[in-house]
Formats: sequence, structure tokens, C-alpha cells
Amino acid sequence: MKLTEINIYPIKSTRRIALDESEVLPRGLPWDRRWMLVDAQGKFMTARQYPTLAVVDTRLDDTALHVSVPGRPALMLPLQPEDHRLTKVNIWRDQCDAISIGEDADAWFSDYLGVSCHLVRMTDDLVRGVDQDYGQPGDEVSFADGFPMLLITEASLDDLNTRLEHPVSMRRFRPNLVVDGDAPYAEDHWRRIRIGEVEFEGVKNCSRCIFTTIDPDTGIKNPATEPLRTLSQYRRRPAGGVYFGQNLIPRSGGRVRVGDAVEVLKYS
Repeated sequence: MKLTEINIYPIKSTRRIALDESEVLPRGLPWDRRWMLVDAQGKFMTARQYPTLAVVDTRLDDTALHVSVPGRPALMLPLQPEDHRLTKVNIWRDQCDAISIGEDADAWFSDYLGVSCHLVRMTDDLVRGVDQDYGQPGDEVSFADGFPMLLITEASLDDLNTRLEHPVSMRRFRPNLVVDGDAPYAEDHWRRIRIGEVEFEGVKNCSRCIFTTIDPDTGIKNPATEPLRTLSQYRRRPAGGVYFGQNLIPRSGGRVRVGDAVEVLKYS
């Protein structure tokens, strides 16, 4: 098997940046989900409630993250933050520290979404732990929903698309890593894998939500709730939840590159 995609999503819920290679850090890929929008109470905001977030583009250079959507002035966010005002934010059941980005960024996103919001950032010195039911003491995660990274195989998507009237792209599912080969949903049972020089632990199958129904090209939700409805017909667990993909925690450092060999070291 080979690694065929590496993706990051610098601002939670916005479009991906596809990479040819990347360093792997304890909390995932550099710049992945390091920015996030929150409301006045510090609660996280995503495309689940504001689907047009899914069509916001980002681009990284050596000094800044550039944010853009057609018809609006671009926003530039320095990679070295100018302000370090701490604020408390809430992601699902977690509360953690973040830094406020500033009025210009808040105004840009508030105007775009039509609702007051604030952009926050997780810097390297701010730590959010993973769910200890699945991780180990010291495991970290960024503003991702629960775990540092997500992997999906092309075979799983291909199988899903045979069941759909209108096939969907991998972008619906927002993985960091995509792997070719093997059988559909084989990744459900991968507990230890090596990609290139990096080892990962597979800790939890990924529970999917309404986000998968948002078209990444238009930001419009599918009125028939596809592909979530079809997934729920054969990927629902007795205890609840619809699953697609495998959450990973890095267990060694190094780099991954598109084309790297993928080896399963341990199955569940």
C-alpha cells in the first residue's frame, strides 16, 4: 500500500491544503487545525452550523496564512502572532486556552458569516489533551475534533460510491492521510501502522456527522443528507454512531511523503 494524499486544514472547517510531504508532530501535522472560530461564549463554531465555512480557502507561505473567498478582500494572518492575549475556548467537552487573533480577523469572519465571531489560535506552548479513554498521558491534539490525525483508504470511498446515486470525493471526509489498496474498511482494524519513517497508533474509528453532507465546492448541504444517510445503512454501530475512517496518534516523529509505503504492524 502507498500513501496517496497528505492534507491539512489550518482553520477548523475550512478547505484543505494538499501537501507532497510533511513533518509529523505529536499533535499531528504542522498548522493543521491551529486556528478556529468561536462565539462570544468561547464555544467552537464549524461548518456544521455555518456551511459556507467549508469553501474558505487558505494558503501558507513562510510568514503568513492567507485566507480568501471569491469577491472579498483577502485576510493575512501572521504565523508569528502579534498578540498573546489568552482566552478560554470550548470544543465539545474540552476546555482549553487559545490566543485571540485580533479585531481585523474577527471582523472579516463576522462579515462573511453574518454573525459575530472571533478567530483564535493554538500556539505550540498551549496544550489540549486527547480523550484518555483512547490515548496515553501526554498525548496532544490541536483544534481537531478529538485526535491528531485521520486516515481513510481509497477502497473505503470506492465502496461507498458504489452505493450512492451521486459519487462523492474524499474531500467530504477531511482526512489528513489517504492510502490506496487493501480491502474496503480495512483501516477499521489497523492498530499500529508505519508510513515511511513514522509509526502511528490507530485508536478509534471516526464517527461521522452532518458535515459530510456539505458540498466542498459550494458549501451547500445535501437535502437528502447524503452520503451520511447511505453510510448509516451499513456503517452504524449497535451502540450508536456512523463510522468512516480511522483516527491516529503519532507514536514516532519524522516525515511522511506521498508515495511512502504503508505497512500494518498490528491489527485489532
